[in-house]
Amino acid sequence: MTAANLKVGFVLLSHSRNPQPSTRIAVLNMLPALREAGIEAELVFDPEQSSETPDLGHLAQRLINARFDVIYFQKVRGESAERCARALKKAGIATIYGVCDLVDADMAMATNMTLVVSEFLKSLYPPALQPKIHVVHDGIEKPSVVKADVAAHTGSRSKPIRAVLVTSSSLTSLPVLAQPPNWLEVTIVGKYPPRGATAQKLREARWAFLKMSSANERLAYLRFLVNARIKTQMWQAESVYAALQCADIGIIPVEPSAQLVKGTHVPVWKVKSENRLTLKMSVGLPVIATPIPSYEPIIESGVNAFFADTRRDWIRCLEILRDPAVRRSVGAKARTSVVDRFSQTQQARLLVAALRAVSESRGVFAELQPI
Repeated sequence: MTAANLKVGFVLLSHSRNPQPSTRIAVLNMLPALREAGIEAELVFDPEQSSETPDLGHLAQRLINARFDVIYFQKVRGESAERCARALKKAGIATIYGVCDLVDADMAMATNMTLVVSEFLKSLYPPALQPKIHVVHDGIEKPSVVKADVAAHTGSRSKPIRAVLVTSSSLTSLPVLAQPPNWLEVTIVGKYPPRGATAQKLREARWAFLKMSSANERLAYLRFLVNARIKTQMWQAESVYAALQCADIGIIPVEPSAQLVKGTHVPVWKVKSENRLTLKMSVGLPVIATPIPSYEPIIESGVNAFFADTRRDWIRCLEILRDPAVRRSVGAKARTSVVDRFSQTQQARLLVAALRAVSESRGVFAELQPI
C-alpha cells in the first residue's frame, strides 16, 4: 500500500478550534504535509472538552465501517481507548498511539505503534515494547521568524537585558532564580490573563494565594507579584513569537520535583520534549536551560546554548551573556543547530514513514528513516 491511497483518522486530545499545544503540533500542523504526500487525513474524534481518557463509545465500529487504514490516538488513552484500539486491530485497521510527556505501556501494547517526541521518552518503555516505539519530534512552527538584531548594551538597572521564559502553565514564582539580578528583566509567557484584564488578574492571584499551603510559599508569591523586573504575558500563537523577538536571552529554568512518571522511577520534569528549547533556539536566541535529558543531544554547553543547575550556575551563565558578541555568536549557532533538524518538514517525513510502515507491516517494524 502506498501513501497515496492511505486513509488515516485522528482521535484528538483537544478540539481543533481551540487545541492544546500537543494537538496543534503533533496533528494539526502536520495535516497539510500529509495531504501533500497523498494521504487522506481526517479528524474522526474532535472533542469539545479536552480529555486524555474520553469515552470513545461506538467509535470503533464507525471507523471500521468507514474503512480507515490507520487510526492515530493523539495522547488519548485509558480503558475505552484500549478497547477501541484492540477492536480496530482485530478488524485489520492499524493503530498508532502518539504521546509527548508520559509512559503508557498498556496503550503501547494495545496499538501497533507508539510515537514519542524524544529518544529519552522512548527509552522509558519496557524492553519488549522497544521495537514498537519510534520518535517523531515536535516540529518548529515558525522557522522563518528570526531575531532581527542584538542589543549592543550589557544590561543595567535602567536599561536591563531582557529574558523570556515560555511555559504552558501560570507560574507563581521564577524557578531556580527566584529573583533576577537588577540588570535583568524577565517576561514569562504562559497561561495568564490578557493585558488589561486587571480584575481577572486579581481574582486569579487571590485564588493562587489561597491554595498555597505554607507561609514561605505565599511570601515567595507576593515577592513574585511585586517584582517590577518580572512581567507576565498571556500565551498566544502570534504574540509568543513577538516576545521572543523582543528578548535578548531565552531561559528555561526547571524546579525539580519528586513526582514520578507512572510506572517508572523517573521524575515527571525530566520527560519534557525539546519544544520549548528548539522554539527559542530557532529564533536565534542564546538559551540557558536546566539540564533535561531531551535537551542533552541538542545543547553543546557554552557553544550553542548553556546548561545551568544551581542559582550560582544560572547567574554565571547570565553574566557571560551580558556580552553582546557572545549573545550574537551563541544565538546564531543555536538557530543553525535546530532549524533543519527539528523542522516541521523533517518531522512530517518521519510521520509519513510511520504511517506507511504501520499500514504495511501491522506488527513488524523496522527502524524508521526519513524519506
